[in-house]
Amino acid sequence: MVIIVGSGAGGAIIAMKLALANIPVTLIEKGPLIDSKDAFDYYDESDEGVDLLKTTCVGGSTIVAAGNGVRLLEDEFESLGIPISKELDEVEELLSIHELDDDHFGKGSQKFMDAAEKLNLNPIKMPKFIRNEDCVPCGSCAYGCPLNAKWSSADFVKIAVENGAELLDSTEVVDLSVEDNKIKGVYVKSENSDETKFIGSDLVVLSAGAINSAILLQKIGLPAGEKLFLDPFVTVGGVLKNIGFNKDVLMTGLVVGENYVLAPHFSQFVAKKLRKYGAEDGDILSIMVKIPDDTFGQVKDGKVIKQNSIKDVSLIAEGSAAAGAILVESGVDPKTIVSTNLRGAHPGGTAAIGEIVDNNLKTEIEGLYVGDASVIPKAPGAPPLLVILALSLRLSKHLLSELEN
Repeated sequence: MVIIVGSGAGGAIIAMKLALANIPVTLIEKGPLIDSKDAFDYYDESDEGVDLLKTTCVGGSTIVAAGNGVRLLEDEFESLGIPISKELDEVEELLSIHELDDDHFGKGSQKFMDAAEKLNLNPIKMPKFIRNEDCVPCGSCAYGCPLNAKWSSADFVKIAVENGAELLDSTEVVDLSVEDNKIKGVYVKSENSDETKFIGSDLVVLSAGAINSAILLQKIGLPAGEKLFLDPFVTVGGVLKNIGFNKDVLMTGLVVGENYVLAPHFSQFVAKKLRKYGAEDGDILSIMVKIPDDTFGQVKDGKVIKQNSIKDVSLIAEGSAAAGAILVESGVDPKTIVSTNLRGAHPGGTAAIGEIVDNNLKTEIEGLYVGDASVIPKAPGAPPLLVILALSLRLSKHLLSELEN
C-alpha cells in the first residue's frame, strides 16, 4: 500500500495514477470533503505577520484557484536534469487547458487587455482550466466555484476513489515513523478523536503543501523549511463607474513583464478602501501584481516566518507602476488608485530539489517522497499549479516503475 498525505494538486494526481494502475492507495487529507461552493469557509488563518492564502479541504487550494494553467520553469528543470515538457503536455490535456471564449470576458477584463495592448505590454489571454459551457461569470472563482465549472484536484480524488483508493478525510498526519532510515508509516489523528493511530506503509508521499510537508519532515530530523517563497502579490485598483468588473471571471488576461506578472483581479480589500469615494463593488477596476520573491522565508516551530528583500519590494513597485498605467489608460480616476497590503498565495521551496529531495523527489529516507510545491527550488512568480502537477505526474511514473520491479 502507498500512503499519500494531502489531496491537493500533487497528491491527487499521484493517487489517481496509482489507483488506475491497481496499486492500493490510502489518501489522507486533514480537511473535510466539501462542496466547492463552500470553499471560502475553509481558508486557513495566517500566522502573525504573514498574509497567506491557502485552504484545508479535499482538493486543497486548487478548490479556490482562479483556474490559471500557465507553463512555467521548463528550462530551469531541464537544466537540473528533470525534463517536464512531456508531463506538462499531458497535464494540459488532462485539464483541457484553453483560452476562454470572448463572451467570458467582461467589460473590465477587456479594458485591461485593450489598455495593456495600447501601452505595448503585450497582453495575452490567460490559459484556463474552466469549462466554458458550465461557467456563468460571477466573480466567485477565489471563493470556490458555485457552479463547479472549473477543474480542481477533487476531480482526481474522485477518480482515485472510484478505482479503489481509500480516502481518509478530516484526518491529520501528525508524525512519520522511521526506522533504520526507512519509512514505516504515519501517525494520524481524526477530527473527532484525540486518539493517535498508526497506519503502516513502506512507501509514503508527502503532498501536504509546502508548509505542512516541511513540518512533518522536520519532525524526523530533515532540514526542511529553511527556505520559503510565497509569490507575493498586491492588487491595485481605482474607481471606474458602472464597469461591473466584480462579476468578471478572475484573471482572464495576463501581462508577463521581466520581473512581474499582471492580471485583472477584483479584490474586496480594494473595494473596502474605495468606499470613501462612494464606490460600490461594480464601480471598481483592479489588477493583481505578482512577483517571484527571494526565498527569505522559513517554517519554524510550526509557524511561517517571511521577510521581504529590497529586491522584492522594488519589483512590486515596478509592477504596481505598470498596473497603474493600465488603470489610467482604461479610464480609472488616478486620484482613486489604492493598493492592498502584500500577500502570498503560492508557498513553496521548503524541500527543494537538490537540497531535501533528489531528481526523483525522494528524500534520504528510504521510501519517503515529496510531491508538492515544497520541491520547487525557486519562486515562479506565477501560478505554479501546472508545474506541481507535472512534477507529481513524473513522480507517479517513477513510483509505478519502482513498484513493478
